[in-house]
Amino acid sequence: MVSPIGAGHMTALHQSRDLAEAAAEKLRVFAQPQRLMILSCLLTGERQVAEIERLTGVTQPALSQQLAELRRASLVMTRRDAKLVFYSLADEDVRTCVATMEHMLAGAEAPVPTAQGKASPTRKPVENAKARSDPSLGAAAFARVG
Repeated sequence: MVSPIGAGHMTALHQSRDLAEAAAEKLRVFAQPQRLMILSCLLTGERQVAEIERLTGVTQPALSQQLAELRRASLVMTRRDAKLVFYSLADEDVRTCVATMEHMLAGAEAPVPTAQGKASPTRKPVENAKARSDPSLGAAAFARVG
């Protein structure tokens, strides 16, 4: 059975409960720190397990467990060369999703548009999210745009 996610459907999530459930399940797989670290590590290309372990600090057996989960979810693919196993991102959709999360959440500098449509000085998205979620600032801080 082909998953509706990445299958070329153009239906908006609000129009299909099945599509929304499939999207939520895909996001559940992304929503684990070690898996995100592995996926981020693979943004630059194919890597051996030992390289992934060295670059991410995720050690065995957790690394094997997370790689298996990423394979089951079709987010990574493998290539075998003799006894070596190489991992890479499964497709451009996965690459786009991981790169977007890095841009939005990993402290990448990005211009923040103001209400007037002009870009304000760059801010780190993580700092903005922390400021909006600080309970001491109240609801007004959460709703603040710029």
